[in-house]
Amino acid sequence: MTLRKEGREEFLYLCDYVHGIVTKRTLKGEEVLTLGYPAESKAYEPREERPSVSYQPTNVAIAPNGDIYVGDGYGSSYVNQYNRLGEFIRTFGGLGKEPGQLNCPHGLWVDTRSETPVLVVADRENGRLQRFTLDGKHIDFILGTTKLPCHFHERNGEVVIPDLQSKVVILDRENKVLVALGEGEYTEREADKLRERERSAFVPGRFVCPHGACFDHKGNIFVVEWVEFGRVTKLQKVS
Repeated sequence: MTLRKEGREEFLYLCDYVHGIVTKRTLKGEEVLTLGYPAESKAYEPREERPSVSYQPTNVAIAPNGDIYVGDGYGSSYVNQYNRLGEFIRTFGGLGKEPGQLNCPHGLWVDTRSETPVLVVADRENGRLQRFTLDGKHIDFILGTTKLPCHFHERNGEVVIPDLQSKVVILDRENKVLVALGEGEYTEREADKLRERERSAFVPGRFVCPHGACFDHKGNIFVVEWVEFGRVTKLQKVS
């Protein structure tokens, strides 16, 4: 879910990976536009060896000009770009480890902190952040910050990133790690077992599988974890 102010009005962009849609709504829930299966993209054209191409969008980001970027994180690891009217522009990425390729582009963020905006992708299963120009060309990687990055939220130049492998990371304006919070120091296998336990078994302030995180207006951070019983943690800003 992405909240964006456009002119004097705010809109919600909702990613529904189960039904394979991204929809833009008013705060009253009224539909503005809905993007479905990217049939306009050659990358998703059916072929004899693959009658259908998996499409399960996980996140959306909006550029200053209104272009919409959709990460097909649980599908085919592409990013699909549309204009503000929902008209298809291009597809880039695709499954792989090479520069420009992705493996589960789970989170997207248009970084406007410098003069030239760039698209940052949480390339989760490759364990890295990858930066692209707004027309889909690979720029570079941000390495050594997270193991399984999921999402982004920026406030006053600082960026919070939930890492599915048991921590939440804050980056500064130079994309250097300021702090790692609540690190549970679990392996992926251990975290998978912990996810199924009762909520009372979780240690306060120690994360298992952070899946989403965002700042509030005071700089506090809310973290949502991917655990069977659901868990939301508030981290209070102290300095």
